[in-house]
Amino acid sequence: MQQRDKLFINGKWVAPHGNGRIDVIHSATEAVMGTIPEGSARDAEDAIEAARAAFDSWSATPPAVRAGYIAKVAKGLKARIEELAQLIAGEVGMPIKLARPLQVATPVYNWRLVARLLEDFRFEEEVGNSLVVREPVGVVGAITPWNLPLNQITLKVAPALAAGCTVVLKPSEVAPLNAFVLAEVIEAAGLPPGVFNLVTGYGPVVGEVLASHPEVDMVSFTGSTRAGKRVSELAAQTVKRVALELGGKSAAVILDDADLLSAVKGTLDACFLNSGQICSAHSRMLVPRARYDEVKAIALKVVEGLTVGDPLQDTSLGPLVSAVQRDRVTSYIRRGLAEGAELVAGGPETPEGLDKGFFVKPTVLGNVEPGATVAQEEIFGPVLSIICYDTEEDAVRIANDSIYGLAGGVWSGDEARAIRVARRIRTGQVDINGGPFNMQAPYGGYKQSGNGRELGRYGLEEFLEYKSMQLKRPAA
Repeated sequence: MQQRDKLFINGKWVAPHGNGRIDVIHSATEAVMGTIPEGSARDAEDAIEAARAAFDSWSATPPAVRAGYIAKVAKGLKARIEELAQLIAGEVGMPIKLARPLQVATPVYNWRLVARLLEDFRFEEEVGNSLVVREPVGVVGAITPWNLPLNQITLKVAPALAAGCTVVLKPSEVAPLNAFVLAEVIEAAGLPPGVFNLVTGYGPVVGEVLASHPEVDMVSFTGSTRAGKRVSELAAQTVKRVALELGGKSAAVILDDADLLSAVKGTLDACFLNSGQICSAHSRMLVPRARYDEVKAIALKVVEGLTVGDPLQDTSLGPLVSAVQRDRVTSYIRRGLAEGAELVAGGPETPEGLDKGFFVKPTVLGNVEPGATVAQEEIFGPVLSIICYDTEEDAVRIANDSIYGLAGGVWSGDEARAIRVARRIRTGQVDINGGPFNMQAPYGGYKQSGNGRELGRYGLEEFLEYKSMQLKRPAA
């Protein structure tokens, strides 16, 4: 068991002001796998003060030097891949065979990518008689979720540091142990004191300080839409910049000329990844009404081939992150059935032989009405809703009938047709025929899925301000 009793503030591991502790629960065994400090408002304020004091020097550090530090962090994380994968598999429940590449190798890649971006990123240019420069926004409060913990931290901290910002990180208290490993790696990389700070604790305490404090220039938040609204309210009092990556209810539109087997399997993969605990999960599958029976048969066969169990074994799906999340997901399944959905596969019962751990059966609900609760609200679990449509126009309307707009997919035998439909879907990213995720392309949402973008140069630009300096040129 990991017992962490200090916070990382101003380049040192320091005791918190309070003595509160938070248990970290193993998602598969329900045992306590670690404890962390319950940080206080004063701890957050100390970290903000340290970040503010470090900002002037760090922001003036040449980009090449910042890139060198970031590359060292990538190297340090790579050396601890197995340790991190085991930690996150326990914290979150993702099977270890997926945790290694997705939960750890992906963050390593993104730290490296950010370092490379600094090699040729243009921080200034001349526009007419103006010198337009891009400067770091300042002190950044980063508040991150539990589902892809290290990667969501990376997508905020790495580009913020690259831009010349200083950072105070509050990771999710549900899956925080990986953040302590990152802090150790950053310490070993030799970043100056105060450039990166780690304060663990609860959102209503530490998170609210970061969102409201006048010395924080920007808050970057990933989590629920409800919590994102609260962050926005607090940040508005000091008119700080806000970047939000929030909920999703993404639709995969399977057109009538699609390869049905590939489309259904691909959608289930995109829905059930990390046991559905992913904000971009394709949790609505829109299918031609005339092909519903074929879709049901394929979906049932795919689900029957999945194994649910210990994430450290060779399983397809691990547990959900907590008892609260498990109970929330099973209640949605029951509600979907009560509202008239057909149970195609799975169900709300505990998977056989898995009495310990927060396990849920991968579930497919059929003949779901577009306005049903399970078709409108984010479930954040392995639950797919099949919705029938009659025409292409109908499919686009249903896909857009959501407060969210984070991701989605279009499947068609004609790529040009798929792209035409994808252009009409109001969402931040759309996979065409299962096109793979691109970590250099912008990621973020429309509508109540948030604002701002992460990944690649787009993620770096989020942490920069424009300044124009008008130069007086000699008359021609």
